[in-house]
Amino acid sequence: MLHSYEAIYKNGQLTWLNDQPDVTHSRVIVTILPKSHTSPEKPKRRFPVPEAGEVEIVGEIVSPIVDEDD
Repeated sequence: MLHSYEAIYKNGQLTWLNDQPDVTHSRVIVTILPKSHTSPEKPKRRFPVPEAGEVEIVGEIVSPIVDEDD
């Protein structure tokens, strides 16, 4: 069974980003990603809707604006 592990290759050394494989000798296949994908930094979070920054809360958050009987 194949397993994937993330690592950074720098100056002939691998630095594991997450789990490290539990092997002492193994054959590997290396895929080189473009330089922009090699940074271990997490991507910035984005607001999940297109209306980001355009929403205004007009009433109380803890109770509705309109009576429940209406």
